[in-house]
Amino acid sequence: MRNSSGVKTVGWSALLAELQCALYSASVNRICLRFQSFYGIIVRMYFFDNQQHNMPHIHVHYQDDSAIIELPSGTIIEGTLPRPKPKLVTAWIEIHKDELMADWQLALNGEPVFKIDPLK
Repeated sequence: MRNSSGVKTVGWSALLAELQCALYSASVNRICLRFQSFYGIIVRMYFFDNQQHNMPHIHVHYQDDSAIIELPSGTIIEGTLPRPKPKLVTAWIEIHKDELMADWQLALNGEPVFKIDPLK
């Protein structure tokens, strides 16, 4: 997002997401991983993150909105994203579902994950 002077800005959701990431990581001794970013969408995966939702998922943030999205279906299980962002995320998940599922298993075990290309 850019302001009227053309300077790139960060939405409140992204700032809040960074703060939540840091606080969550500190409170439950889990590491938040900024997984990918494309079209202003920030995608995160947390290490050891299988207690609250009990299913593979990613945390997605766009400006002031956020959602938790199930893998590999792309179903939003919590929160909202403005149109057309859910379609972009679903397309990215569909293209990279095998990589995402492999990274989910690595993250559950606290192991380093592989970088996944953004949506182009």
